[in-house]
Amino acid sequence: MDAMAPARGTSLLILVAMWWVMMAAMMLPSAAPAVLLYGRIRHQHGSGAGIASSWVFLTGYMLIWLGASVIATAIQLAAARAGLIDPMTMRASSPWTAGITLMAAGVYQLTPAKDACLFACRSPAEYLSRHWRPGVSGALRLGMHHGGFCVGCCWLLMALLFVGGVMNLMWIAALAALVAVEKLSRRGPFVGRVAGLTLIAWGATRVAIELVATR
Repeated sequence: MDAMAPARGTSLLILVAMWWVMMAAMMLPSAAPAVLLYGRIRHQHGSGAGIASSWVFLTGYMLIWLGASVIATAIQLAAARAGLIDPMTMRASSPWTAGITLMAAGVYQLTPAKDACLFACRSPAEYLSRHWRPGVSGALRLGMHHGGFCVGCCWLLMALLFVGGVMNLMWIAALAALVAVEKLSRRGPFVGRVAGLTLIAWGATRVAIELVATR
């Protein structure tokens, strides 16, 4: 038996927890309207109406982001082994990796899939009325379903953490601000499209500079 296996297992759990806490810090502010609206519905109808606590809804939401954190950890470890990211800064180790990631995130910002997920996140009242389920299991499923829309909306924006550095607090704050504006501002969809075009241009520039430099 490998004597280092428990230590590696602990390190893996810490890495997953790091991603989960970071994603929670980035996503919960923009998810607050849905959580608060669910709590308001429960308050208006009372717990006797078969409406679980808003904590159950929030738990379902965070379970989805826990799954996303496990995937992010696996991507990070695989990318570090492949030499695509620096294992210390967790930042893309080449302009190619950074440029392609930027362009991919930018293109996704302009897709119908992004629009559909963003609409669900921006319209909590319509989302809850369309997908409502009673009871504890219903609240858990409702939170998980909403979390799925949020992952669908932001998964490639999260990939940009590997461009600016996973430990770069300013970069994390900038991405969290973009997510919040997209979901909470009246002009959020427009801002998201502008961000998409900017990311495409930024990524293409980095790739073009690298092409010129390697000639």
